[in-house]
Amino acid sequence: MSLPQIVDSHCHLDFPELAGEIDNVIDRARAAGVTRMVTICTKLREVPQVRAIAEAHEGVFFAAGTHPMSVAAEPMATVAELVALAAHPKMVGIGESGLDYHYTAESMQVQQNSLRRHIEAARQTGLPLIIHARDADADMARILTEEHRAGAYTCVMHCFSSSAELAQAALDLGFYLSMSGIAAFPKSTALREIFAAAPIERILVETDAPYLAPPPYRGRRNEPAYTVHTAQVGADLFGMSLADFAAATSANFDRLFWKAA
Repeated sequence: MSLPQIVDSHCHLDFPELAGEIDNVIDRARAAGVTRMVTICTKLREVPQVRAIAEAHEGVFFAAGTHPMSVAAEPMATVAELVALAAHPKMVGIGESGLDYHYTAESMQVQQNSLRRHIEAARQTGLPLIIHARDADADMARILTEEHRAGAYTCVMHCFSSSAELAQAALDLGFYLSMSGIAAFPKSTALREIFAAAPIERILVETDAPYLAPPPYRGRRNEPAYTVHTAQVGADLFGMSLADFAAATSANFDRLFWKAA
């Protein structure tokens, strides 16, 4: 019997926890039915390494941007830089960008400026914006909405674990919510309810590997093969078989990440 084919829409294959054994990590993912993955570059100076991983492996794509927690220490990405990077056939998204007031509230204004540049790059390229949001729900909803009024763009709320209000604001703009291992944690009942209330047509799955491994691997290094465990939780939530949930979320991925379709 063939495995359901599924996509890990967000991982970090260049991070040191995985970088030493990328070939094995990708082989294990494929063996689990995870046929495609997007590896995310969080600092533009690291684009060459991340791009090389995507170029070397079939089914691996990349996105690039400056992570909000790094933005104060890194050169500010320009729209032109991001647009130029997007010309690569395997660059499929802009980011991750966003706002993180949990650890880096002191760079709030710089984060907001950076986010608006990433949004403009997403607008100009037609590639989806990949958003990291933590403890910044009001500003995040406001900026995403203001910018969308100024000119449409597409977006995924990566590793969504924020409020129902931010989820609804994102869904109202036509955006997508991505389930990570957090949604599979036993205590994440409220988060699962947010996902269950969303249309299945707007759900993606991801690992955020090497972080946030779902049960039964919680507390250990995460990797793309474990997407399947989060997907099973999603399937149960929507009252679907794993195969149907995998097919639905893969179709959603193809719609949003059209260059990887």
